[in-house]
Amino acid sequence: MARAAKKKRAPAIIIFSRARDIPFNRIRLSANNVRETNAEDGLDELTHDIERREDLVQGLNVRAILDDDENETGDFETPAGGRRYRAIARLVEAGRFPADGLVPCVVKKADAKTSAIDDSLAENTFRLALHPLDQFQAFKRMVDGGMSTGEVASAYFTSQRYVDQRLALAKVSPKLHEVYAQEGMTLAMLEAFTAHPDHARQEQVWDALKQSHYREPWRIRNMLTETTVAASDKRALFVGIDAYMAAGGQLLPRYLFDDDEDGWLKDVSLLDRLVAEKLKAAADEVAAEGWKWVAVDLELPYGHDHGLRAITGTFAELTKKEQRQREKLRDEQERLEAEYASYDELPDEIDQRLGEIEKQLDAFERRPAVYDPADIAIAGVFVTVDEDGAFVVDRGWVRPEDERAETADGASHDCDDADGAVAPDGKRTVITIGGQPAEPEEEEETIKPLPERLVAELTAHRTVALSDAVGSHPHIAMTALLHKLVRDTFKRSTSGSAVQVSVREVYFREQGIDLKDSPYAKSIGERHAGWKADLPADDDALWDWLDRLDDASRMALLAHCVSFGINALYERPNPMSATGTSEHGLRTRMAEADRLARITGLDMADAGFRPTVANYLGRVTKPRILEAVHEALGEEKARLIEHLKKDDMAREAERLLVDTGWLPEPLRLLAEEPAAETSAGQNGDDVALPEFLADGDGAATAAPDAPTTLVAAE
Repeated sequence: MARAAKKKRAPAIIIFSRARDIPFNRIRLSANNVRETNAEDGLDELTHDIERREDLVQGLNVRAILDDDENETGDFETPAGGRRYRAIARLVEAGRFPADGLVPCVVKKADAKTSAIDDSLAENTFRLALHPLDQFQAFKRMVDGGMSTGEVASAYFTSQRYVDQRLALAKVSPKLHEVYAQEGMTLAMLEAFTAHPDHARQEQVWDALKQSHYREPWRIRNMLTETTVAASDKRALFVGIDAYMAAGGQLLPRYLFDDDEDGWLKDVSLLDRLVAEKLKAAADEVAAEGWKWVAVDLELPYGHDHGLRAITGTFAELTKKEQRQREKLRDEQERLEAEYASYDELPDEIDQRLGEIEKQLDAFERRPAVYDPADIAIAGVFVTVDEDGAFVVDRGWVRPEDERAETADGASHDCDDADGAVAPDGKRTVITIGGQPAEPEEEEETIKPLPERLVAELTAHRTVALSDAVGSHPHIAMTALLHKLVRDTFKRSTSGSAVQVSVREVYFREQGIDLKDSPYAKSIGERHAGWKADLPADDDALWDWLDRLDDASRMALLAHCVSFGINALYERPNPMSATGTSEHGLRTRMAEADRLARITGLDMADAGFRPTVANYLGRVTKPRILEAVHEALGEEKARLIEHLKKDDMAREAERLLVDTGWLPEPLRLLAEEPAAETSAGQNGDDVALPEFLADGDGAATAAPDAPTTLVAAE
């Protein structure tokens, strides 16, 4: 017979202890309270919080005290809530709470199964500390509700900076808060995200880094601010935050987790414009002293004064008044130093005064030097900004081409070309900023030589395009190679050759940002990648592979390799040294490059070059821009833009010239000279440089016995 299933007993219903208000003087601190070590820690803060609220956030947990007969005496003890009890006791002692004032309490049931020690331990063991994220959000809600950050800081016994930091953390993207809450990032990493207020940017950086092993806070901060400029940057220090803000610049919110960080400037283009304007104004002041040239650059390159001769100035003698003033300052300095010699730390006002004295004495030692006007006429000045944002002027440097040449009678005269001059003959100082001419808005109506750096960049385009053209014509490449070998073998002139048989790839020290994206650069890259994929890795195998190639493939590969030795670059001739290229070598190189361009049929416009603001039009004077439009489209189109400012004119010219096929002079074929006009004694190699490299006064066609230096303009 089957037994009936036992019925499950339902769990007993829990009944909580009741709450009631009890006079404070009827409550005692229980001996069973487990908090004994450092029991007084934090009581000042807790007492202040109760006093500020004028209330308890949480009542006391008490048990009735029984007499010997197990009857309630009317008094109570508190095993859980000892710190609150002590804080209330302090308020009673201070007269802020009556001794018999009512305190909200939870009175433990008489039949409680747990002991007083158990209750005290449980209260302190099962307490969960607040997550930091909850604190951030709580502070934010309090401030949003009307409390000031100072009031929040005072209420929670912390600094206002701490509250500001927590408020900044509360403003980080909610998505990143989630990651932090799930322990996907550390607090230090979350702090780094406060460097930029934009949530989309914060999330973008996190997406880029979350799978990486390199998630250091500094890396996060750098990525967030990579399109800005630190307030500690020399440019910001040079211009000044106030001037930047007055010009409409914006700052990112101040980063609160690094005492050394003063924030970031958002408008980099505005900052760079302000820097350029301030540098130009300062350079104009220096130029007014009469120097031949002033080179301005935020970062002067290492060895910028290499090959230049320094001239030294003299210092004017101090006047009697200045001597008395200097002696008076020295006496005061000695007196103060003697008077306070025994002090471990100088009083603020004495320390400040000694600093002022040192600065004034230093000014006497750093008086500006006085230079001979004849030296000023041939020398220049470097202008830069140091790491602290201070303006630095380094006067008195003479370039080799500006040195005075000795004549037969022992006298000297300036080796100056027609463009060089300064006062006293009224010619302007040449000012360059970052290697580019600092052109005034109102320019002279004459056509000047192209800037040297621009010529170098344009000829870099021509070199790459010519390399591509030669690499596509095996027969011409073979002829060029044979031409070079014959000249070497039969000891013909080899200086300035446009073909370097060693196939040492030409390095473009000066190049525009558009060169790598040009059609001819991409064509070379694709051809090179194709051959590289076919070549065997082993050198012995390479010989066998080359030996088995058919003639057409061998010629194509030869052409490709020879093309890497093509050099049609313009570089400044160096007549004063054995290093670098000579004037004759430059002429020969350009002539050979022109010959290669002719026989390969290279047309830079067909190859893909287009004049733009970046690669030409924004780098030349207004007359040059108008000349380009006039040549390509006629006088009427040029007149339509002649009233525009330089920047607007350059942009409009770019639009007008886009499909005209017009090319800057360095990219055109040189005009062919009649054979009879070739200079004798030079094996047909000596040719004149084109006009765009001449100095505008006929230097390129000077008599053979007139020593000239044919270079582009500074």
